Formats: sequence, C-alpha cells, structure tokens
Amino acid sequence: MAFVDNKASSSKSAPGAKGKGGKGKPAQPRLKSNQAKRLKIDEELKELQAKVDSWIPPAEITLFNELPLSSRTLKGLKSSHFLNPTPIQQLAIPPALRGQDLLGSAKTGSGKTLAFLIPMLERLYLDKWGPMDGLGAVVISPTRELAVQTFNQLRDIGKYHNFSAGLVIGGKPLKEEQERLGRMNILIATPGRLLQHLDSTVGFESSGVKVLVLDEADRLLDLGFLPALRAIIGHFSPGISTSNSSTRPTRQTLLFSATQTKDLAALAKLSLYQPEYINCNKAGEEGVVPSNLEQYYAVVGLERKLDTLWGFVKSHLKMKGIVFVTSGKQVRFIFETFKRLHPGLPLMHLHGKQKQATRLTIFQKYSSSKHALLICTDVAARGLDFPAVDWVIQLDCPDDVDTYIHRIGRTARYQAGGHALTLLCPSEEQGMLDRFKEKMLDVKKIKIKQSKMGNLKQQMQNFAFREPEIKYLGQRAFISYMKSVHIQKDKSVFKLSELPAEAFAESMGLPGAPQIKFAEQKASKVRGGQKKDENEKKDEEEVRVEERGVVGSDDESDEDEEETSDEGSDEEEEEDVNAGDKVEDESESESDSSSFDKPNSAPAVRTKYDRMFERKNQSILTPHYTALVSHGEAEDEEEGDDDVFTLARKNHNLSDDDDEGSHGELLKVAEGKETTAITGLVKGSEKPLISSEDLSKRKLKAATSKKSKLKTGVTGEKLIFDEVTGESRNFYETGKDVENQFMSEAKRREYLEEQREKMKVANEVDKLVAKEKRNELKRKRKEREREMRKEYMSDEDADVPVAYIGGADQGDHSDIDDRSPSPSSEPEVEVRNKKKRKNKFKPDVEEELDSKARLEDDEELALRLLQGS
Repeated sequence: MAFVDNKASSSKSAPGAKGKGGKGKPAQPRLKSNQAKRLKIDEELKELQAKVDSWIPPAEITLFNELPLSSRTLKGLKSSHFLNPTPIQQLAIPPALRGQDLLGSAKTGSGKTLAFLIPMLERLYLDKWGPMDGLGAVVISPTRELAVQTFNQLRDIGKYHNFSAGLVIGGKPLKEEQERLGRMNILIATPGRLLQHLDSTVGFESSGVKVLVLDEADRLLDLGFLPALRAIIGHFSPGISTSNSSTRPTRQTLLFSATQTKDLAALAKLSLYQPEYINCNKAGEEGVVPSNLEQYYAVVGLERKLDTLWGFVKSHLKMKGIVFVTSGKQVRFIFETFKRLHPGLPLMHLHGKQKQATRLTIFQKYSSSKHALLICTDVAARGLDFPAVDWVIQLDCPDDVDTYIHRIGRTARYQAGGHALTLLCPSEEQGMLDRFKEKMLDVKKIKIKQSKMGNLKQQMQNFAFREPEIKYLGQRAFISYMKSVHIQKDKSVFKLSELPAEAFAESMGLPGAPQIKFAEQKASKVRGGQKKDENEKKDEEEVRVEERGVVGSDDESDEDEEETSDEGSDEEEEEDVNAGDKVEDESESESDSSSFDKPNSAPAVRTKYDRMFERKNQSILTPHYTALVSHGEAEDEEEGDDDVFTLARKNHNLSDDDDEGSHGELLKVAEGKETTAITGLVKGSEKPLISSEDLSKRKLKAATSKKSKLKTGVTGEKLIFDEVTGESRNFYETGKDVENQFMSEAKRREYLEEQREKMKVANEVDKLVAKEKRNELKRKRKEREREMRKEYMSDEDADVPVAYIGGADQGDHSDIDDRSPSPSSEPEVEVRNKKKRKNKFKPDVEEELDSKARLEDDEELALRLLQGS
C-alpha cells in the first residue's frame, strides 16, 4: 500500500499569489473546491457513523453491500472479487464495526482474515486517521508466511484508502526497518521482531494504537510467544476515554483462532475487554474440519513410511500435495533423496531454518504451481492459503488433534474439496483413534497394497555410500525424529520403546542406528492418570528432605531420630558415590517413607533440590563433620553459650610419619589401602576422618591419575655409569648436590669472575679475526687494481708512472711509484678514521673544503704529467 501524504492547504492565500493555472488567475476557486471536498468527506463520515450505530443486522447477509461499509472499502472488495461474505464474516464484522472486542473461532479456510481486516480499515477511516497520525493498527501473526499473506490481502482490499502499511517480520537489517517504521499506520508483524522494535527503536510511538489483532492466537501460544505477547500488550496502553471513565478502552482487540485452549482464555482475559464470543461451529464441534474434506489414515510400519510416500507420489503425478513431517532435518533428507530419484513431480521444501527470501520464493512458487509436492514442517500448518491443494499427507503422527486439524486445513478451503491421509505406526493407532473420538472426527481407515509401495532401501544405501552429505542428513533426521518422539507428553500415543530403530535406520540407508543421548527429564504423566493434590506433593517433598538427612534441621529433636536419619543419609551417600544417580532400594523406601503411600512400580521423581543436597563438599555436609556438630538442646542450656554450634574434637595432632600430605591419603583411599596413621578419628567411633565415603568420584579419579602419583609417589632412580671408572651414580642425587654446591654467595661470585675472564679472552680473539679479515679484503682489492692496469696498458707504458684522478683510495697515492710490490710483503693495517655523525639539516663545511683541496691537487698533478710528456 503506497504511502500517501495529504498536505492541508491554508484557507487564505498570500497576497499576489496566483493559482495553479497561472496567467493572473486567482486561486480562490481552488480553495473553495478543497473546502467542498473536506465538507463532503465529513458529511460522509457522519452518515457512515450514524448508519453503523443504528444498523440492525438481518438474519442473513448475502452481499457486502448490505453491511454499513465505506465506499472505498466496498470498491476494494469488488476489485478483489469479494462479493459474498462467509459465515464468520457475517457474524464478526457487525459487532467489530461497533467497536466491541471479539474472540472468534471458525473452521480452517473460512475467511477469518477479512473478518478482522475490514473492521480495522473502517475504524481508522471513521477516526480520520492520516499518514501523520502514526501507528493506528497492528496485526500479529505466528509465522512469516502468514504475515506476508495477510499483508497482500490488506493491500488488495485497502488500496483505495490513504493509509500506509508495513510488513515487519525480520530477515532484513533492523536499521532499514527503523527508518520506515515511524511513517506506518498499519503494521503486519511477527511477535519477536515487533517486540524488538518496541524495546529498541527510538521514536516508535505505540500508545495511540486503535486496533490490535491476534491472528491464529493458539499457534502463537504453542510456539512459546506468551511472554512476548504480554510484553507487547503492555506497550499498547488501553487508554480510557476522557469523556466517561466507565466506558470501554479506546483500543479494540480482535482475537481469532480455529481452536480454543486454556492458555488462549487466559490471554483473552489479559487483552480483551468484555469480548463477544463468535463461534461458527456447531455445538460440541469446536475445531471441526470442513464437511467436504475426506479423511483417511493407514497403519504403516516406521521402516516402510518412505516407501509408502514414494509409491503414493508415483501414483499421483497430477496432484498438488503437501507432506508434513516433524523436523526440518527430515524435510531436508526427504527432499534431497527424492530429488535424486526424479519422481516426475516438481519438489519443493519449506522449513523454519531457511532464509526469509528463500521462504517467500518457495511460498509464491508453490502457490502459483498447478502440480507440485511441498515437503514442510508445521511452519506451513497455520493460516496459509495455498490454492487448489488436493492432498495433505502427514508422514509423522501429529502432536495432538489441534495440530491435525490445522494441518489438514490446508486443503478443502472454503467451498473446495480435498483429501487428507495420515500414516500412523502400529503403536500410535489406538491412542490417536481415542483422540479422534474425543473431537468427534470421522477418519476412515484404508489399507495400502504392498504392490503399490516402493522399495527404496537399496537406493538409499547407494546414496549414503556415494555421498557423505546424504549420510549425514540421514543421521540428523533419525536423531531429530527419535528425540521428538521422546519429548512428547502424550505417552499413550508416542511409545519410543516400541519403535523399530534399527529397521528405521536401515530404511534411510544408514549402516546402523546412531547413538542418541537423551537428557534427563522428569517422568511425564500419562494422559488420564491419577493427579495428586498440592498437599500430597508438599508431604512427599518434606519426607524426601528428611530422608536426605540435612545438617542442622530444626525438626530433629531426639537423639534417636538423629542417629537414624544420619544412618539413612550415610547409606544414600554411599550409594551415590559408588553408583551415581540411582533409585533407592524398595526396602529403604518402605521403611523410611512410611508417612505416605508410594507406588512400587514408578520411581520417585528426583528434583533439583534432591540433587543439590546429595552434592558433597570437602569442608561441610560430610559424615565426620555431621558427627562433630552437637545438636543436643540440653547441652546448649547447661553451657549457656549463644554459639550456633559446638565442636567436639579429638586426636587432631598431625602425625610425623605422614610426609605425603593429603594427596597421599587420597591416593591410598582411592587404591583401597587401609590407613592407620590418619589425622584424627570421629568422636565415639573408630571410623577415620578420610575414607572413600567422603570423597567424590572426581577426587577418587584424580588421586589415581599418573600426575598425582608422580607428584605424591616415591621419586624413581636413574643411574649413570662413568666411562673411565665404570662407577654408577644417581642422576637425581647428583643434581641435588650441584644445586646445594652453588647455593652459597661466594661460589656464585667465583663462578661469575671466571666467566668474565673467559669473555675478555674471547673478545680479543674476535677482534684479531676481524682485523685479519679487513686486511685480506684490502689486499684482494689492490690485486684486482693491478690486474686491471696490466690489462689496459702496453708493455712500453708499464714503467710509466700512473696518476689516479679523483683518488683511487681516498687520496692515498702511495701506489704510484710502487710498480712491482712483492706479494710476500705484509699488507699495511687499515686505519679507519672515526667520523662524526652528520647532521642532515646542516651542510658539512669541512667535507666541502676537503673535496675542493683534493680536486686542486689532482688538477696540478695532471698538468705536471702532461708537461713532462
């Protein structure tokens, strides 16, 4: 919907201003025309408001023209080919136009979208809502695809209104959405991104919202958006009318769903004000499917479901179908394998892990296709209107009947027909039939012929062998399906132990069933089981706390009770150390928990508090510390002290023989050796202070490690034999003797002086070597110069003295008269003049004078040579 900016013109024009036509034509007629238009719109709005207030709905509404709607809305409905309202629209639009809050429930595909879009447009139009008034209406959808579909519907029927609408569903940079958000009058959004903008976007004003719509509210709650919805509703303040404080809030809330739940009723109490309940279903048939939908189910083993799906696709190549599975990993595995098998039907897949652009492309491509197969998760199970869907196949058992109703609702939309097929495992048949009877659903059972099924086992194994990616996808799909069955609440339907895991993995081409580690969870209640009262649960928790024997409990007054509780706690702690998290024996549970009846078959539910009290610390909550603490009230009264507790200690002097320390004791305890020289004994008993009962598994394992043994054990021996005498000596003892020898300060100084003398001698040697190298380089250079002279001079000129113009060796002319130097003569030592560091910013005057003097000497020498010749 395009953003339209209406600029109000002033009633008076500036002097000398000309109209739009120019040529001195005054602008007064144009102003009269604008005023007339505004007056006409105001009169139309008044008439429309009066018509809405006085309108009495007839028994049956056959056309949208019979409803008190604006001309712009009727024009948009007519251009979109919406002429006849559906039953939910006939019942919901009249009270919504009067401003009442609605709680609507209708079948899937019954036209709930128009039931809230039309009243929303009319409310903003009657309130003269303009582009500069800010946000006026918000529609919250559970999925991105449903939000896109709602936005397209709004754009079609509201294109003649001057409202700006936006789609906020994520998948784009947040900054890009923030720049345009302040100009929107209507927002179609998903809960997560909308709440992010409400919390972080500066200048996003939401207090003036007039209409709030919750589409597919039960799905919003199933996806865990209840906290987000409460936060969003908190941002949209209801805003009581100023004229009368007892009237309804100025914000209207519309809530629509195909099914009703308890959480939905709680949400309605939070956001709706005296709502009117609209139900298009018959009495006792809430959430019932359309009558023109044929429902079937078949019992197929888990290992033959892919074969059944392949046979069904090959026998229905001219259909448009949707296949629902549990997880996105299953979607990817089935799509990749079927794509390589070339079924002869266009394949598409849709799941929540795809990018937003990809999801929109697949959604639009499938909607426009005549024959195609879409493999998807429950992301496409709510509200999406795919045209002309023939079959809906549920490859996996749905979580509950509500999910089943929404899945099969993708076909048989409005007045069209459709078919639904659900594949159930043998262990799931009876439980789902009971759930169907509760909702009064007539689902017929069919039997699939073995000849019509495919046989993909060999091909799946070939794919997994040739392509590691297919094998990896199969493993992830197997694990995700098993985990989804494990976390289901209704254990009367989903029975993990009865599923053929090995055969299922083999049907997917895997060499064996992958190992799955299920997280520890509380025992889920079987549906229809006995429910315990809150008082019984409290009693059970108190008894569990008494069984654990908590230190310093106020309930334990007698000494006999303390002893029994301590013994019981010692037994439980010993079991925890040796065997981990185990269920207590039946005999102990019967004797200790006599205050309540606990069934022997079901194990006790262990809470996080039970595990917290079972956890041990090396300083407190140990048996010997419990024995040291005095709990007697009589002793405290006799002593008259106000201390929290008193300690009775005995034999706490450390033994002289215990050189290994605590690590050695832990090592002996871990290895099972008896320790006699322990630091102390418990008062009134012969039990040592440190034993295997007091240590955790981690401590026992650390004590037996190689690192601990090397640290606390006896040092080994390493013998070294002398090459001359053959005598042996201990390597470690020799190292200790050397360390002790150099511990004195005098030895250290003597050693340092000796090393300094050695360094001086080495320094002199290095200087001589460097000097010889320099002389050798100089000698070689002079030899090269003599060779060059001999090469370029004749024998007659050999005796003629040679002059070097410019200086051959920095002004050294000693070689002019030296014609035949002896090779055996020692070269002169080169003396380098230390030059001062030059300043690059100041010219060197001395250097310039030297260069001029050398140049004059060279010229004079050359002149003398020329005159002599």
